[in-house]
Formats: sequence, C-alpha cells, structure tokens
Amino acid sequence: MTIAIYARSTKDNHSTYVEQIYSILKNEKVDLIIHEPYYNFLKENYNFTIPIATFSDSDDLISKAFYLICLGGDGTMLETLSLVRNSGIPVLGVNTGRLGFLASVNKDDLAKALGQLLNEKFTLDKRELIEITGCAECFQDVNYALNEFTIHKKDSSAMINIDTYIDDVFLNSYFADGLIVATPTGSTAYSLSCGGPIMMPDSDNFIITPIAPHNLTVRPIVVSNNKKISFKVSGRSDSFNIALDSRSAQIPSDSEIIIKKADFRINLINLEGQHFFTTLRNKMMWGIDRRH
Repeated sequence: MTIAIYARSTKDNHSTYVEQIYSILKNEKVDLIIHEPYYNFLKENYNFTIPIATFSDSDDLISKAFYLICLGGDGTMLETLSLVRNSGIPVLGVNTGRLGFLASVNKDDLAKALGQLLNEKFTLDKRELIEITGCAECFQDVNYALNEFTIHKKDSSAMINIDTYIDDVFLNSYFADGLIVATPTGSTAYSLSCGGPIMMPDSDNFIITPIAPHNLTVRPIVVSNNKKISFKVSGRSDSFNIALDSRSAQIPSDSEIIIKKADFRINLINLEGQHFFTTLRNKMMWGIDRRH
C-alpha cells in the first residue's frame, strides 16, 4: 500500500510532520510518496534528507496512491480536489493551519490518526461537488468545486445584475457585489460569512447567497441540488469574475453560466470518534462563555 502527502510549501508545514509520518509508515511497511514541490521545499529549507519518492501531478498520484494525507488548513484541502479528481482516493486532512472544518485532525493527534487510518477505523464521508458549464476554457477539465461557485464584480466596479433561474424558471435579479452558490460543505465557508445557513454535509441542497445585495430584503435561499441553476450577468463593466473554490477566472458580461451537481463525489476520511457536530462546536466556540 502507498500513502501520499500533499502540502503547501509554507513554514507551517515543517519537516517534523513528514518525518513522523515516514517513521510510522516505515515500521508498518507502508510506502510513502510526497508532492514534488513540497519535497523540494523541505530539502531546501529544513535540510531534509530522507529519500522519499515523489508525485508531480494528478495522473501520477492516482496511479500510485491508496490514500492522500493533506497537511494544512481548509484551503489546502480544497486544492487536493484537482489532484484526486474522480479517482475516489480518500483524503485525510491534518490541520496545521487555522480553521480546519475539512482538515479536522489536530496536528498533535497525527500519530493516533495514522494508527486509525492503517487499522481502517474510519468511515468515508462522501461530499457532493458543484460543477460549472458554459465556460469551457475557464477551468480546463477541473470545472468543479467542493465549497462553492462564486460570481463577483470586477475590482472596485459598480454592482452587477445577476438574473438567476432554477430549472429555467426565473427566481430573481440580484443587484449586488456578487452571488455564492455553496454546497453543504461550503456552508461553513464564504456563504456563512455573508449570512448563509449552516447545513449538514449530507444535505442534498445548494445555498444561493447574495454578496452585499442592494435590496436588504433579499436573503439566502436553499434549493435542491438536483436542480439546474443558471445565471445571466450584466453590468457597467465588460467582464466579471467567477470562482470555483480558490480558482478564479474572468468572463465577458452577458455570458450565461450553468451550475449543477457534479456526477461524482470526493471521499473525505472521517476517523473513529469524529463527528461534524463536534467540529462545529469546537470551531464556532459554541457554549464557551468568555465572560468568566
């Protein structure tokens, strides 16, 4: 069996984590591979000398790995989607960053987490994805996202008008800075900061959340993810921005964009004893009275 490591090349992801993973997996006779840019970063900045095989891209990873361990925060977890794609390779997130709704394993519990992984004491959390059509060249063949799809005005330009349709039935014209369509996974991300609701990860819905709407009576709305959502965007600018998670593109005004549920899911590893409610309470600090 081969386990892969992916991480950004940052000081938070120092060599200690990789050394610990390598030591544990070597004792269990499990092979380890590491993302090549991150491996080079460790060698250059930490005098890292352990000889570990590398992978360079999605095809390389999919052909070798059984599991993928992601070191970082939720942003790094989102990046793994473009690597595992529709392969079904399960991803375990170890939080070396700040938030950690997706990267839910605490870095201090790394050894315990690896033990549970190797002994298969986990379930697979199959998360729905959102897919965009109508912009063939914007995101190449990675035209899907785990958290959200976003439409946003360009730079500091005037607000934009977003005509929105559900299964070709007109819903509303949003006059706003932008609009978010979030998955249940993304309900705790950008949508939440704009007033959207929190949803259970297995909820079969999308959340449509306006960004700074001109009309304050316009509120977030939850719709079934079996629906097709389409947009026609217009405004004073000749183009506007769209994004899938952290990947962005710019498209001309009057373009029509279609959003739907992707035909595959990403597998996140849910270790024994973990639960979404526990993560939610801890990250949102529910029940903690700071007055004491």
